[in-house]
Amino acid sequence: MNNLKRYSFIVCFLVPAFAVLGYYLGGAYNFLTFAIVFGLLPILDVVIGADPSNPAEEEVPALQNEFYFRFLTYVWAWVQFGLVLWALYEVQTKNLSTLEWWGFVLAIGINTGGIGITVAHELGHKSKKIEQWYSKFILMTVCYMHFFIEHNRGHHVNVSTHEDPASSRKGESFYRFYPRTVFGSYFSAWKLEAKRLSKAGKSALSLENEMISSTIVPLLFIGFVTATLTLYTGRFSWEVPAFFFAQSFIAFSLLELVNYIEHYGLQRKEIAPGKFERVQPIHSWNQNFAVSNAFLFHLQRHSDHHANAGRRYSALRHFEESPQLPYGYEVMVLIALFPPLWFKIMDWRLEAWKKKYYGDAALSVGANG
Repeated sequence: MNNLKRYSFIVCFLVPAFAVLGYYLGGAYNFLTFAIVFGLLPILDVVIGADPSNPAEEEVPALQNEFYFRFLTYVWAWVQFGLVLWALYEVQTKNLSTLEWWGFVLAIGINTGGIGITVAHELGHKSKKIEQWYSKFILMTVCYMHFFIEHNRGHHVNVSTHEDPASSRKGESFYRFYPRTVFGSYFSAWKLEAKRLSKAGKSALSLENEMISSTIVPLLFIGFVTATLTLYTGRFSWEVPAFFFAQSFIAFSLLELVNYIEHYGLQRKEIAPGKFERVQPIHSWNQNFAVSNAFLFHLQRHSDHHANAGRRYSALRHFEESPQLPYGYEVMVLIALFPPLWFKIMDWRLEAWKKKYYGDAALSVGANG
């Protein structure tokens, strides 16, 4: 990996800087982060173009083990934590206009969801306890700690089948998908923990059930922060918990938008009742723009991630045979908010993918139900 690409991943740290800058400039400048992420970055994607480089196999062990790439994710965890605490302090101590409040919460949510959950996703797949801890630490700040359980033990097992609440189906709008994935993933995580504890001869209501702590810890966190700020300033501000939950909602909604576009309509073939073909690079939508890939820690090389979940972001490869999104994630999540436009852009691509790899074969039963 050349030095330009190696250091390109630092670009993500500019996004919280824009949130802070927009806040102190005030007024409509609070929407600066939104404008940069959903306006400037897609333009840069087009200008700079795709990233043609894949790591050579002999490079992979070094890329997997180099501390620099882990260090960037560790630093982000603390940047996000500090950003959230700073934002809550500002909400407690300043009088923001309605426009400023919504622009500010959107800016923080783009950081904690667009980048933060991406980093938590990366760390949650690793075997080192410290990385798993950082993953949960980040997810705590967006009230989505159950993602660590369901994504690894549920989504990666059931992806592109009717068993997965986080795999969107052909003809399913984002607005139909959203409640199915939010509530379905949460209850799936409960079932996974109950099953794990049952095998150990323990009750699902045991304190060892990580879903209990996943649900309670974010509430304890914001309760503690609210109480501390109340004591510090001498007054209670309902805006503090409201801001925290609002930015959490924006953050995990961005995650679910990304889930929607990553697997839209793709199905694995059911080779026996309840048994599906192995996950391959053709079962995730890919995109390879250089700028947005650096910004998102190679999340858009999603095909390789699902086929090889243990690979660190620095070692992920682009596969031409994977189905390709026409634009980067920043543009695609906006398109997904307009179902007729989404279906017009994506459905013919999905049919071409199915015809290319499966012909007229039946795929997963109930996947379009």
